[in-house]
Amino acid sequence: MAINYIPLDKEKHKDTKIAVNNNFAFAKNTHLAAASIKEYAQLASTMPIVFIKDPKSERFHSVAMLGMEQGQNLFLATDRWKGPHVPMNIMRYPFDVRPEGEKLGIYIDENAEVLGTEGQPLFTEEGEPSDFLKNRQEFLGELANSEMMTQRFIKQVTELELLEEVQIRLLYQNNQQRNVTGMLSINEKKLLELPEEKVLELHKSGFLGAMYAMMLSLGQLNRLVELSKDTDNPIQSMQMSSVKPEEAQQEAAAE
Repeated sequence: MAINYIPLDKEKHKDTKIAVNNNFAFAKNTHLAAASIKEYAQLASTMPIVFIKDPKSERFHSVAMLGMEQGQNLFLATDRWKGPHVPMNIMRYPFDVRPEGEKLGIYIDENAEVLGTEGQPLFTEEGEPSDFLKNRQEFLGELANSEMMTQRFIKQVTELELLEEVQIRLLYQNNQQRNVTGMLSINEKKLLELPEEKVLELHKSGFLGAMYAMMLSLGQLNRLVELSKDTDNPIQSMQMSSVKPEEAQQEAAAE
């Protein structure tokens, strides 16, 4: 059933409960998950973090790579999450936080399988948020703050023209080959060429550490290769390379 977020309402959801589990089955077909700056350092030890560009809005987003192809979450190739860290945007489900005028409102997926009559209640008998919901509200607030900071980080990275496109060449055990494109990372050479005062400014804002966390996270591409062993068609080898601007233009022209 399709995801359908609606505002959380203490009258409508007074008897709703959530069956808490950590199998994250709803994300089984999710190969990318939004990643926010406050979790980069943790996620970088587990999965690659890259930038992608929304072709409609022309905006850049930072995402954690959970798989090499659409519809495949390699961390859920078996019946449990295979890794020490889970992106906050997956952990928040079935909740979401969205703007409501000048404030933020909490939404819930009314079609979520975890909703029902058993599990953690959302509200007390008096109609007040339960301890479980209070915990979720706090988590969602942290996520919203982190996402706002992420937007400032991405704005800075793009203004400094530090992004470079990367591509991954994959060879599967059945000899199938494919290129994974559309990802961007930080160009360390350009970063090192920045004026010292700008580097100091980036360091004080926490953005410099975030950039290096993203660059280091690309080493976790090997983890995705390892996790693919639990699929029907494991990856045999992988090569990552930068895409020069002229090459990207040629590929776009060819398309």
